[in-house]
Amino acid sequence: MFKTVLVTGGAGYVGSVLIPKLLVKGYKVKVLDLYIYGDDVLDAVKDNPNLKQIKGDIRDQSLLEKELEGVDAVIHLACISNDPSYELNPSLGKSINYDAFIPLVEISKKKGVKRFIYASSSSVYGIKDEDNVTEDLSLEPLTDYSKFKALCEEELLKRRAPGFVALILRPATVCGYSPRLRLDLSVNILTNHAVNKGKITVFGGEQKRPNIHIADMTDLYVKTLEYPNEMIDGKVFNAGWDNMKMKDIAQTVKDVVSKTMGKNDLSIVTTPTDDNRSYHVSSEKIKKELGFKALHSVADAVKDLCDAFKAGKIPNPMEDKRYYNIKTMQAINLQ
Repeated sequence: MFKTVLVTGGAGYVGSVLIPKLLVKGYKVKVLDLYIYGDDVLDAVKDNPNLKQIKGDIRDQSLLEKELEGVDAVIHLACISNDPSYELNPSLGKSINYDAFIPLVEISKKKGVKRFIYASSSSVYGIKDEDNVTEDLSLEPLTDYSKFKALCEEELLKRRAPGFVALILRPATVCGYSPRLRLDLSVNILTNHAVNKGKITVFGGEQKRPNIHIADMTDLYVKTLEYPNEMIDGKVFNAGWDNMKMKDIAQTVKDVVSKTMGKNDLSIVTTPTDDNRSYHVSSEKIKKELGFKALHSVADAVKDLCDAFKAGKIPNPMEDKRYYNIKTMQAINLQ
């Protein structure tokens, strides 16, 4: 159905796992990214004739006009991607996460893009008391990052039209190994500390966090190009695996790292916290309507990270700024 796919942020944490999967499926893939975490994250597929890497800014509308020509589908991943990074420069965050979004959607429509998939966030719900946070509950974002994610959802749905299918995904926190690795996400943080410090520190512990393995998240993005229009057009889906308490994530990390790395003296240190935000989402709708169910657990993500550490794929994990969004943002002073 679709031949050419443009992935914004395709050299990021999720994108660098997704792009090879799209190429295996036979798509022609354009990656539009600033490559601030390195030009080498897609080296494994850089010689694939169906891949075009474009080092550029999604705020550059003339570039969008050029590169969206002949594109059938857009998967929009690019953003300043966590609260601390966003708060480092709120005007920059707004310009990339929100101001650039509407022109991207409108130019996509004008150029004949048939399907637009938007990576929103499960953080748009804010804190809910319900045990299962479903897609029909109100959005009460707590930060500018999540507020603009919610506003982009609105703007995309307003621009739906015959022949321009819009789909919104609200992923849980992604975890696991990627060539463009992030070690500033909860499961990945705890695993890194367990492996390299011998200690897992948990702040609070009762708070719930929804997670999804990067393999499942990227498989889902591939599938979004395959579903019939009527199954996804104008739809919003949560995408997660399980809602675990932080103390249970920590115990999982301890168990897996102990077994995989032979570290039998790991300790879990629990400290009090004022931050008792607890997030939990239901992924029943996407299972029921699209037949999608995450297949990989948090334990699988921890095991994958341990294997990468053992293989020497994660050099200097405690110090190298490329694993940490906020450190990289501070270093490059992007405007």
